[in-house]
Amino acid sequence: MKKYLLVIITFLLSYQISAQVDESKIGAWYMYFFNHQFKNSQFGIQGDVQHRNWNVIGDLEQLLIRTGFTYTPKDTNVLLTLGYANITTGAFGDADETTGENRMYQEVLFPQKLGNRIYLTHRFRYEQRFVEDQDFRTRYRYNLFLNIPINKSALDKGAIYTALYNELFINGQEDIGDGRTVELFDRNRTYLGMGYVLREGQRIQLGWMNQKTDAWGKGQLQFSFHHNF
Repeated sequence: MKKYLLVIITFLLSYQISAQVDESKIGAWYMYFFNHQFKNSQFGIQGDVQHRNWNVIGDLEQLLIRTGFTYTPKDTNVLLTLGYANITTGAFGDADETTGENRMYQEVLFPQKLGNRIYLTHRFRYEQRFVEDQDFRTRYRYNLFLNIPINKSALDKGAIYTALYNELFINGQEDIGDGRTVELFDRNRTYLGMGYVLREGQRIQLGWMNQKTDAWGKGQLQFSFHHNF
């Protein structure tokens, strides 16, 4: 009997270790962002599709599909969004298990320009999260984006630019059900990359993002296409 218990305990411990995130392994996120303003209207749509991997390709971290309706108040450059997202989250390593999440969100985004060539954007987002096998959750997010053209004074066609951002995530609750808890601090993402303006309304970016949660930290490559039409 003791031998069987020892085998079971060893198996559980080895499974737990193999399920832990390898912080030294580089991940990669492939992303498409879109924004469209309806003609002669204050309304529009925006969204993104992201395929995130624990490694460069093949080990699914998340598949995120998100979209929302936007509204721009008159005589402002503020963009308000009411949206929905569907997220499939995969486990690190060889396991094929996934967890589903449906999410509603409200967002306020407003840009600023400092001087002739520093573009700032502030984004505040409030999320209502319905995560599989968890109680209802909420989360608060703030992101500061910074774009600086290098070879031109504006983000016009042919411009090469430096892109930076930092985003902070704060959980609205600690209790997530069945005696499980999370920290109020959820995660922080810091990004540095380079971008190129293909034409008006189309940009590509390549960069490096470091993500730190309350449990682990990991580097991610990010490839993104930004499309305003």
